[in-house]
Amino acid sequence: MFDTKKVSIEWGGETLTLETGKVARQADGAVIATLGETVVLCAVTAARSVKEGQDFFPLTVHYQEKFSSSGRIPGGFFKRERGATERETLISRLTDRPIRPLFPEGFYNEINVIAQVMSYDGRNEPDVLAMIAASAALTISGVPFMGPIGAARVGYKDGEYVLNPSDGAVLEGELDLIVAATQDAVMMVESEAKELSEEIMLGAVMFAHKASSQVIEAIIKLAEQAAKEPWELKQADDTSAVKAELKSLIGAHIDAAYKLVDKSARQNALGDARAKAKAAMADKTPQEQMAAQKLVKKLEAEIVRGAILKTGRRIDGRDTRTVRPIEAEVHFLPRAHGSALFTRGETQTIATTTLGTKDAEQMIDGLGGLSYQHFMLHYNFPPYSVGEVGRFGAPSRRDIGHGKLAWRALHAVLPSKEEFPYTIRVTSDITESNGSSSMATVCGGSLSLMDAGVPIKRPVSGIAMGLILEGEDFAVLSDILGDEDHLGDMDFKVAGTSEGITSLQMDIKIAGITEEI
Repeated sequence: MFDTKKVSIEWGGETLTLETGKVARQADGAVIATLGETVVLCAVTAARSVKEGQDFFPLTVHYQEKFSSSGRIPGGFFKRERGATERETLISRLTDRPIRPLFPEGFYNEINVIAQVMSYDGRNEPDVLAMIAASAALTISGVPFMGPIGAARVGYKDGEYVLNPSDGAVLEGELDLIVAATQDAVMMVESEAKELSEEIMLGAVMFAHKASSQVIEAIIKLAEQAAKEPWELKQADDTSAVKAELKSLIGAHIDAAYKLVDKSARQNALGDARAKAKAAMADKTPQEQMAAQKLVKKLEAEIVRGAILKTGRRIDGRDTRTVRPIEAEVHFLPRAHGSALFTRGETQTIATTTLGTKDAEQMIDGLGGLSYQHFMLHYNFPPYSVGEVGRFGAPSRRDIGHGKLAWRALHAVLPSKEEFPYTIRVTSDITESNGSSSMATVCGGSLSLMDAGVPIKRPVSGIAMGLILEGEDFAVLSDILGDEDHLGDMDFKVAGTSEGITSLQMDIKIAGITEEI
């Protein structure tokens, strides 16, 4: 009945097995990944056609933990898996971030990636395994995926790197770092560290990259046996003439707009330029108008990126190394236990710290059983922070991800429960945003903790770095603006103290960056 294909390798002291052909055979690609006795099933399905009017890539990644995988029944009133937990949301994002840049430009077919934890042995964590299973399922599915990627978790203890440490080993060590990479370059980094040096962190990234290469080789071997015929991609239309026409029409306006230092004035000027382009294309078909909008964005990117590479001058007039002006104020709110207003350029947060008793701890019902969290950090991003009208209410995936990054940055400097037996909740309400609000959260959160009298080891601050890469030329940017994030190739956030790094997160929009960069 089954045409099963299987590949196994020894990896980090355990056997990693990738299998396809037995389960979920109607999906475009389905892989069961096993490490030890942890098993993750990942199925990929893709729409055969693009919805009319679609102008973005609708990739959705869903990660789900089945309580039966560890022999547990969900706690609480409802006895079935419900909406995504914070952990499931974070791992969905972790899987999405390295695979999204590896689809071809202009590919707008809807894709579902669903990873489910079917068995959990309590030692081999399913998050990295889900990333591997997703990469393998995409690679054999036939969809135009420029992978595969590999992934690995690295710990650091007693001066040694440890591949795929257990949850307990991570707690005892000094590092929890996850890397996703292609064979040639790193795609994504997520980490929490106990004030480690830059050299140790870079070494950990390269150690993980080497380990992920073994996984990539295994996925390629599976694909050689089981991959479906690759999809035929429609040849992209030649848009050079339309692009030249748009450049002559609004190129100078875009160039002038990006010389305006104030974000609101810049957005208004860009809006005028886009409206002029739209009016010029009014007699075209809806598809041609949509293509023209994309070309205007490309034009913007070329102008901004070219100026930075040629002159080193950025949108707001800074050079590549200068940080925006900073204003910090503590005890901003009279009745909060601790509060701070932190402003860096046009990015601002009101951060508060609230202290409570043990009764206020967060109870988490997970695969490993009930656990309690005495430190929480919640990030909120209302639409007014960017001068927009939009959804307001429950936290988005982005809100949860940014909050966890700031949580990791501050967690390393908190006192132990024996030293300070209080439950701590930090909230960050972003009131203005123009780049790196998660790192503003780290700075504001650090200030509010001190204002509340929490005896942290040292203050923590954070900064976001950007990248412009064209061929062999590249520029690394300190303290990026929102536009530099959107139009650039990298968002690399680093937080730490005077003694070392406490958290690091990297996302890129290109096919990887090298050790040199």
